[in-house]
Amino acid sequence: MYTTLDVRQISSYKQIMVRRRPGALLPLELDILECGLAHGGAEFHGFELAKSLQQAVGSRQLTAHGTLYKALARLEAGGMLTSRWEEPAPEGRPRRRLYSVTGAGEHALAAGRRPAEVRQRRPGLAT
Repeated sequence: MYTTLDVRQISSYKQIMVRRRPGALLPLELDILECGLAHGGAEFHGFELAKSLQQAVGSRQLTAHGTLYKALARLEAGGMLTSRWEEPAPEGRPRRRLYSVTGAGEHALAAGRRPAEVRQRRPGLAT
C-alpha cells in the first residue's frame, strides 16, 4: 500500500530557500576574491586557494572540492575571474587550472565588503 507523503516532515522542505539579489556575492565568493588578490596579482590554483581560505578563515577543514570549484566557475562566468590551463608539468602531475582576479572582481569585492560600513553610518538602522 502507498502512503501519502507529508512534506512538512522532510527536513529540506522545512527550510525556506533564500534567494540572493542579482549581482550579490556569497561570503565564500568574497573570500575567494580576497584570497586571490592577496597573491599580489599572481595566478593561483584551486588547491592553493583552498589552503589560503583555510588559513584565513581558521577552519580545520579545506573547503569542499565541489563548493570551491562551483564558486570559481560562477565568478569566472560573472567576469570576476579569468582562468587558463597551465602547460603540462614535466614531473607528470596533472595540469592545473590557474585563476586570476580581474578588475571587475576587485570592484565586486570592494562593493561586497562595503554594505556593513554603510549600514553603520545610516541613521535609524541597528548596527
